[in-house]
Amino acid sequence: MQLFLIKAGKAFATLKREGLFRGGKRVAVAFSKLFHRVKPADVLFISSGVGGDSARYRIFHLIEELQNQGISASATSQDNPFLKNYPKKFHVFIFQRVLFTPSIAQFIREIKKQNKPIFFGTDDLVFDPQYLSYMDYFQKMNSFEKKLYEKGVGGEILADEFVRYGLVSTSFLQKKLEEKGKKVFLVRNKLCQKDLQIAEKILQKKHPQKDTLLLGYASGTASHDKDFAVILKPLEKLMKKYPQIRLFIGGPLQLDEKFYKHFFFRIIRAPFVPRAENFQNLANLDINLAPLEINNPFCMAKSEIKFTEAGLVATPTVATATQTFKEAIVDGVDGFWAENQNQWLQKLELLIQNKTLRKKLGQAARKKVLQKYTTQTSDNPQFIQLLKTFSKKATV
Repeated sequence: MQLFLIKAGKAFATLKREGLFRGGKRVAVAFSKLFHRVKPADVLFISSGVGGDSARYRIFHLIEELQNQGISASATSQDNPFLKNYPKKFHVFIFQRVLFTPSIAQFIREIKKQNKPIFFGTDDLVFDPQYLSYMDYFQKMNSFEKKLYEKGVGGEILADEFVRYGLVSTSFLQKKLEEKGKKVFLVRNKLCQKDLQIAEKILQKKHPQKDTLLLGYASGTASHDKDFAVILKPLEKLMKKYPQIRLFIGGPLQLDEKFYKHFFFRIIRAPFVPRAENFQNLANLDINLAPLEINNPFCMAKSEIKFTEAGLVATPTVATATQTFKEAIVDGVDGFWAENQNQWLQKLELLIQNKTLRKKLGQAARKKVLQKYTTQTSDNPQFIQLLKTFSKKATV
């Protein structure tokens, strides 16, 4: 019952944020997926939900990557009423942001009886409640949503000694789980084949000449107000100096009132949009912005998808110099990273003034994305080999 109330709270928040039509469609699709049967395979991914970037990258894109390596995989929600039948039908179980409930506890007991391996998967720090104070959006959640996080998402699963393996999206998270005594595999977020096809079609279109310069920020969730505030002063200076600048904001973001009043006629707002439209929005940008709050563990855990998604359509990115972005971006070669507001100002101005540099960095970013960040370019041989070993043992 508790889990149902939490899901209902999240559904209500989606409807409130995105409206009855768009939000209702997302909720309906999500709930419909809770009750479908899944085909037996080598690996089963279990998640607390079926939507959003977390499920997209950490389940569905990862499934495509595994399939390209000859490993079959399926996915289901922890709410699936047929879950109890699955321990005998799969060889490996990966729990991705799963809330610990009585039904999950029973499911894990059945897996243990089969002596099959369990991986704890995560793409942020929600498993540890000590970090909730760093999560800006937690303070804005309704009471039902907060229940999902207040004890940590899946912290009990991570603490189980039977769960020996971790699967994460960044080296920052890898270290955090290694501190828990796990053997942790870093599998970075990858773009899928469909994403590549969408980008190819977009890039084949001719872009008309324009007199304006479009800087853009995509807020995937309603949790990035403090992130964007990091670049507010540099942006204000640049927009005053360069009247041709326009600012595109995609998704939910509460802008500073003074800033908005001063520049509202140069700000373009857009709601959540389908995947293909999001890539088109990114391709329309001259510069992609990826700010994150400084010295915030939650932000340090974030992946580089703001760089890879923009890079796929050859749009250059300026990002906060987190460990992850510094690992992804070679500063001045395929993007820029900034450690403080002065660097944000300097590096954005370089790109604003130099169209050739924007094009050079954008093309270099696309080249890197195609080489390192697609489901066709797997670079996790130890992880792949371990899964194949588990599957082979189970079939002997």
